Amino acid sequence: MIGDIQHIGSAAVLLHPDRHSPKIAGMVSDPEIELIAVAFAIKHEEAEGRVVESVEADNRGFDLISRKPHPEDPKTALDVRFIEVKGRSEIGDIALSSNEYKTAQRMKQDYWLYIVTHCASNPVLNVLRDPAQLDWQPVVKIEHYKLRMDSPLQPVVLHEQPTRYGGPKQT
Repeated sequence: MIGDIQHIGSAAVLLHPDRHSPKIAGMVSDPEIELIAVAFAIKHEEAEGRVVESVEADNRGFDLISRKPHPEDPKTALDVRFIEVKGRSEIGDIALSSNEYKTAQRMKQDYWLYIVTHCASNPVLNVLRDPAQLDWQPVVKIEHYKLRMDSPLQPVVLHEQPTRYGGPKQT
């Protein structure tokens, strides 16, 4: 027998209670809204005479590479934009992933943030060049949980008994 099983505690994982509030709802990812936003950004760039390449699946820190071809040599680009697209159904806060933010910091003036608002009705494009210089606030995300053995709420007592399955030998 390995040992007695003891119930130490329970945890419940719930959806954010304010996920439908106006402040939080806009931050919830919506693939349909993102598709609308990217399509709108591509349409805008193409209307400006640019050639757009989607790199969304490559995790490069941006979604699109947009090139303005030279009028006499289409293989030469006069200007290149590395564009991250964020879409919102209405208007709301924008968050960049760590990779997106670090890429924006590194690329500076070559990095563009296209924020497409009102994707659910009548999309509006807002263009920001070098967005890393703006007043971004870090979003703290829990990566790990720690169980304290000396918890004042519910101390945990571990039984250190020899095992029969090859653990350390007791002398």
